Order: sequence, then C-alpha cells, then structure tokens
Amino acid sequence: MALAVEQHWPADKPLFGIALTRYGHALPLERIRWVEAAHPVPDEAGQEAAREMMGAARAVKSVDLLLALISGGGSALLSLPAEGILIGDLRKVTQDLLRSGATIQEINTVRKHLSLIQGGRLAAACKAPVLALIISDVTGNDPTHIASGPCAPDPTTFQEAVDVLNRFDVKPPRAVLEHLICGLRGEREETPKPGSPVFKKVENRVIGTTRHSLTAAAALFRENGIESVILGDSITGEAREVAKVMAALAREIRSHGSPFKPPVVLLSGGECTVTVRGSGGRGGRCAEFLLALGLELAGTPDVHAIAADTDGIDGSEDNAGALLAPDTLARAGAQGLDPRKFLAANDSYGVFSALGDLVVTGPTRTNVNDYRAILII
Repeated sequence: MALAVEQHWPADKPLFGIALTRYGHALPLERIRWVEAAHPVPDEAGQEAAREMMGAARAVKSVDLLLALISGGGSALLSLPAEGILIGDLRKVTQDLLRSGATIQEINTVRKHLSLIQGGRLAAACKAPVLALIISDVTGNDPTHIASGPCAPDPTTFQEAVDVLNRFDVKPPRAVLEHLICGLRGEREETPKPGSPVFKKVENRVIGTTRHSLTAAAALFRENGIESVILGDSITGEAREVAKVMAALAREIRSHGSPFKPPVVLLSGGECTVTVRGSGGRGGRCAEFLLALGLELAGTPDVHAIAADTDGIDGSEDNAGALLAPDTLARAGAQGLDPRKFLAANDSYGVFSALGDLVVTGPTRTNVNDYRAILII
C-alpha cells in the first residue's frame, strides 16, 4: 500500500510517512520510511513505531492530510500500550487471547482498551483531515475491528473488554487488571465513540475485502470449466466444527449430485478460530480446518481442497496453509502418523509438513482473510 502511494503521489508534493509491517515483509521505499515488527504477538519495535506515528499525527497541520493505510495485522503491529502497561504485559494478554478461541472482534475489543493509539485514538490526535484506506481481513468489514480501528469510532467499552477476558478465563497481568478496573470506575478515558466530533473530518474507506478474492477465484475456475459456488465471505466458528459442515456438503454433492452437480468448487472465506487446549501446537486455523476436513471425508474419492491465509502466514509458522487430497490420510498412515492425535494436539502443521503438502507462498503483502476451496470432480 505504501509503495502504491509513492508511485502515484505527485513528485512535486511533499510526502512524509512511516510504513509498519511484519518482519520480512517490507518493500524498498524511497519517500516513506519502513519499520518491521512482530506479529501476531507485539514487540518493542512495533511499540516505538506506533509512538512515532502518534507523534507525527499530533504534529500534522490542519491544512495537511493524514493518509492512513490500514490492513490486517495492524492490531499486533501498531501496539502502544496505555500508561502503566508494559509491552510484555500486552504480549501476555495477546498470547492468551489467541489461544483461547476468542473471535478477532473480541480480541480487538480488549486491545483497544489497552492502547493509546487504537480504537479511534490515532484520528482523534490529528487536527488535519484523515483518510483511512483499509484492506479488510475481518468478517463484516467494519473499520472498527480492522487493525483495532485506529481511525474509526469504537462502540465497545471497558466493561465489554473485561467481559471478554472473563468469558475466556484469561488472567491478565496485574498492570492490565488495574488499568481495566480504573476504566470501569471512569478513571481512564474511554475510546472515542460513534458521533464524537473528533470524527467530523475522518473518512474510513474499505478498498479490499474477502469477497474480492472469492469472486476472482470463481471467475478463474469458471474459465477452466468448473462451476463455482461462493458459500460466504464471513464464515466463522471453530475450524474443526466448520470442517464437519463442509465435509457433509461435499459428501452430499459427491454421492448424490445435490445441491450442486460435479464438477464444482465450493469457495469460502472468513476467519475460523482454534482453541488450543494443551501446550504447544503448530499450524493455524487453515491447516486445522483441512486436517479436520480430511478426517471427516475419510478418503472420499474425487474431493480435493486448499485452505490458506491470504497474507501467506497461517498462524505462527512459515506456511500460508495446506493441500488436502483423497489419499492424504492413507499417506499419513503409511508414514506411521495418526492424524487424529495430531488434530487433538493442534499440530496440523506436523502432518502436512511430513507429507510435503504445505502451501508456502512467502509474504503476499496483502491480507483479505482466509481462502478455502473444496473441489469435487
């Protein structure tokens, strides 16, 4: 996004900016300085860049324009903890929430109330007009949830943040707990809400979504003679439970030609969750979905699938996702692997890595959530 701005910005007009992205994802820029930081768990590099961005926003003159380029991953990257909270505290809460099974909307409700820059606070700090161009990786495409909405009004409250922690039995560090208690008492300022005058000169414009990726994929399949059905761009829930539903539909199509006749591809997007119940675990929601799908299909012939995160990283490993074929379980068994045990341990990465069926793209430098395709031939 920053590179596109540089390419299209008038050469005779001043331009100052900072591009913050995850380690290994930066591109060469000439007029905008780039910073790399950690994702999905924040670190000091992201904190310092966020602090610099906040200072730059305050310094922008009223006759200028603040252009905010926002995409998925910004919640972790743009981490500027509230007063009294250390980056280590924020890391601990983030790690626990990511393992809890909470939705991204729930996680971001907490993040916004532990931050000095998210939940509309970046826009509120700026005297100039603000234009936020947003690529959405969140179901529903609401700017308040994308990168925890640094330029968007926040309808959530301190009470809702506390409710999320309680619902998923997340025990926050003492500094976080004290901050939230002060917020409940009205001793900490709430995030700016819808209708606040600070947003009179702010526009949040969503320019890329999951739906765009699915319609592009559908067109490509149709060009190659495969009928395409988009099941939805906002599918959520536990990855293994979503897999059960998808597998039942695929079996119905394969066995009875209903409700769609093969060859057909079922496309879907959205963001599933994975509740990690033990220690360890490797692989993200896409690989877990595929492993569960394979177990449900149990070798059903002529059914192939891919699931991948469009940013090139599924969870915390080096793969975007994985591939599933009718013989996946048989090949795993031939190597002495028990897929059910791997699924129970949330180690989908281990199975697909051993089979050579990981999808490794490297950084795609975009993020419109997850992409799933189930091909029945």
